[in-house]
Amino acid sequence: MTDFKFDLLATDGQARLGRVHTAHGVIDTPAFMPVGTAGTVKAMLPGSVAATGAQIVLGNTYHLMLRPGADRVERLGGLHQFMNWPGPILTDSGGFQVMSLAKLRKMDADGVTFQSHHDGSKHRLTPENSMEIQRQLDADITMAFDECTPFPATPQQAAESMRLSMRWAARSKAAFTPRPGYGLFGIVQGGIYPDLRAESAKALLEIGFDGYAIGGLAVGEGQEAMFATLDVTTPLLPEDKPRYLMGVGRPSDIIGAVMRGVDMFDCVMPTRSGRTAQAFTKRGTVNLRNARHQDDPRPLEEGCACPACRDHSRAYLHHLIRSEEILGPMLLTWHNIQAYQDLTRSLRAAIAEGRVEAFAARAAELEAQGDIAAL
Repeated sequence: MTDFKFDLLATDGQARLGRVHTAHGVIDTPAFMPVGTAGTVKAMLPGSVAATGAQIVLGNTYHLMLRPGADRVERLGGLHQFMNWPGPILTDSGGFQVMSLAKLRKMDADGVTFQSHHDGSKHRLTPENSMEIQRQLDADITMAFDECTPFPATPQQAAESMRLSMRWAARSKAAFTPRPGYGLFGIVQGGIYPDLRAESAKALLEIGFDGYAIGGLAVGEGQEAMFATLDVTTPLLPEDKPRYLMGVGRPSDIIGAVMRGVDMFDCVMPTRSGRTAQAFTKRGTVNLRNARHQDDPRPLEEGCACPACRDHSRAYLHHLIRSEEILGPMLLTWHNIQAYQDLTRSLRAAIAEGRVEAFAARAAELEAQGDIAAL
């Protein structure tokens, strides 16, 4: 079986072209990972997700722990078999829920006790059982258990949160079961404070991980602050390991982060937007609920290979949305995941050909033009 490793194939400025080797296949980077929180990418068949070019999907430890339960998934052959996704899977450790479900949890130095948002039952997550749950799920990439620092946070709050996460990172590494083709990522925290990001990165490098994630961004700080934080954080991370920006984001966020040395991304935005009639195009976001589409025979986006664009008109997509037909969200979700995969595919080509700055400038120009009449 292959070892878990990262090949850096080319660079263009700080942008990187790479390849991650895992037990269940290769991931070409820059890569966007569709989010399959509960073992499914909402409104998509696994084969449809693969047809967009996606090579890896994301599952969530907290949600799968509650339902259907990690023991059950393990008995049924692991998450790959359970959800019929043969490719690589990354699982979030549950750390984001430490922040997002603050009203339903009690945190201490050892871990977090959650009250289930389903039925109120109590559950415990620690670095040790987060690693065990992710092993039971058979995640190719396991995430260290951490606390996602909320925004805004004072320097003291961010420091205390980050240092707790670093203690949990060490415990995660000690509890992780090494296997060929399986990797563990540490998560850099520290809010928007450069000195805390540097302290966090140093602590993680001393522990040693197979990849390094940047957490605690895209939580309300805005793109300018996010990019400023990446400017000081990514240079601190090893060149021979993959870098993953968690929970990001819009196409312009992804392009800017790739220009700053990030390799991997995930976000619910393309799937969630697809379910609310929003479609991402190179010229901006189209709202298919708007009446101006009701007589429009054009495809949603010229040149897109997804079935929403290939087989249907804007008028039909508008009709599906207004009629609350389930096919509408399904088609728009497919389109959005396709748009994100096309973006990362184009970024990989641009890096390989040494033209990533020109690509980024053109993408910004198209979005800025955003001719509403044309959309």
